[in-house]
This record gives sequence, C-alpha cells and structure tokens, in this order.
Amino acid sequence: MTSLRPVAGAPHEVLSRLRSWWGDPDGSLTLETSGSTGAPKRVRLSRAALAASATATQTRLGGPGQWLLDLPVDRVAGLQVLVRSVAAGTAPVVASDYGSLDVAVAAVDGDRAYASVVPTQLHRLAESGRLALLRRFDAVLVGGAATAPGLLERAADEEVRVVRTYGMTETAGGCVYDGLALDGVGVRIDVEGRVHLAGPVLFDGYEDDPAATAGALVDGWFRTDDLGRLDDDGRLVVLGRVDDVAVSGGVNVPLPAVTEELLGVPGVDDAIAVGVPDAEWGAVVVACVVADPAPEIDAVRDHIADRLPREWVPRGVVRVASIPRLTGGKVDRQAVRRLAEREWRS
Repeated sequence: MTSLRPVAGAPHEVLSRLRSWWGDPDGSLTLETSGSTGAPKRVRLSRAALAASATATQTRLGGPGQWLLDLPVDRVAGLQVLVRSVAAGTAPVVASDYGSLDVAVAAVDGDRAYASVVPTQLHRLAESGRLALLRRFDAVLVGGAATAPGLLERAADEEVRVVRTYGMTETAGGCVYDGLALDGVGVRIDVEGRVHLAGPVLFDGYEDDPAATAGALVDGWFRTDDLGRLDDDGRLVVLGRVDDVAVSGGVNVPLPAVTEELLGVPGVDDAIAVGVPDAEWGAVVVACVVADPAPEIDAVRDHIADRLPREWVPRGVVRVASIPRLTGGKVDRQAVRRLAEREWRS
C-alpha cells in the first residue's frame, strides 16, 4: 500500500504520490527512523524542509540532474532521491527496474547525473571490480554509516567523485557534505561535545511523542545523539554517538575511533568495535571483522596501539561473515553486540 504517513510503497508509486503532494506548500509526511539503537521513531517532515534540503543539495553539487535510485524509499536517503528529482523536474532511474546495476547506470541519460549509496554498496562494487561504473556520475553521495578510508581511496583511484554526507531523518537527510554544512544549515558543538544542527531542513517533531520532541528540538536547534568537533577549517568531524562508548576499567573508549583504525588493518574488509559486558572490567572492547583469513589478535592489537591509547585496544577479535546492518545500510548495533558477546564468549 502506498502511503506518505509513513512513507511506504514501491518507488514509482511513492514518486507519483510525491508529485501530487509537492503542490501543497503546507504538506507534511512521516518517515520512520532506522531504529539502529532501539525502537524506531516516526519523524514529521514538512514539504518546506524537504524542499530546502533538495535545493541546498542541488546548489552544492552544481545544479539539477538526473538521479539513480538504488535505496529503499521508506528511508530518508532513498526518499530524498525522489524528492530531488521532483524538485528538479527530472525522472529518476530506478535500479530495480533493470536486470543489473550496469544496465541501470547505462539508462541514466541526463546531462548531469547523481547517485546516492551507502558504504556497503560502495564496498561491494569495489570488491567486484566494478567501481568504475560510478564514474558516470557528477557526484556519488555516500552516507548512513562511516566509510573506510581505504574504500574512499579506491574510489578516488577509479575517479569516482564521492561526497561524504552527514545527516539523519530529522534533518531531511544529509545536511553536511564533506564536513561543510549546506547553505542555510547551522552546526555547533556544545560543551559536552554533542553536535547540534539548525536551519530550514529540520523536522517538525516526532509523531505522538511530545516529550521526545521537546528533548530533541531546543531553541531552534536539533540536539543530535552524535559527538563531534570542528577542525581548523571549520569542517565537522563526527566522532560517534554519545552512547557509543565502552567504559573499560574506568576508561572511556570511543568505539567509533577504534572502528576507524580497525578498517585500516591489512586484510580487513569491514569491521566494527563493540563493548561487551565483563564482570572484571565492566566492559571489554571486542573487534568484529570481516576478513579471510581472520587477522591474528596480536597484529590487530599492535596496529591499534600504534595509533590510539593502549587502553583502547581490543581484547578480542571475532571473525564474522558480514556486519549486521539495517535496511538503510546503518549498522544494527544491537545485533552486533549480541553477536560479539556470543562469539567471543564461546
């Protein structure tokens, strides 16, 4: 069934509804968050917020273009591909209409062309030797999760123009591109190191949850669940979620920082660091890695210790076939924790 409250349905059906809905300046829709850390919320987004996001994206990328859709449309990244197409008056190429991604890319015939993917899709193209497919696009937006530095280097070597995006459903999708806020978007870091965002792209609130809305929207700013800093050039560097910290022996270990270094371990294709409960330490850091063969624990520990405080070094390595992810490509952090605890204890 096609719906915009919340958004649901096949891509062409949702696109048709969006085109009709677009004519209502006071229109709004709802999207569910990914629920990577708990129960998903329903986010109310106005037409004005979606239009502001689409316009700012178009301006940053260099003009309107044709979009390739290869993401679920019931999540903000996929929906925004359709929204940008409606706003630009272009027809998106829906990858699922074609027998393969190669054929879908060949069907993109706009003078300017864009694609939006998650890191997992980029990784799979790299592993299959097909990254060059993405050269066709004037920009390839990559968001939803951290992207391994090595993967970004491989894309650059193939002359793929990757733009790293940061944002969430509550900001109508990506609102910071390659560390710099889109036009009209404000970024600040509070005394706790938490990222706050402002601007016309913000959501109107959580459906049927005024308490959560009041806690998230404060004086015109969205109080995110992410920690970050601004570098010397004013670019936002996201350090991870506020709750993505393992307290091990009284030491706060920021797990995203460990994950970033794990992705640089030779032979590791994908990885994530998680905190596993421990009677002695409170929690211990365990590395879940996708690698064949699995790297030796000493090699992993030495690699991390050369780059980060020794107290942050993983105490165990678990080899997994893949990192559990949700539909939109974000890591299913609860599933990863359960997997790490089960495998490391066995």
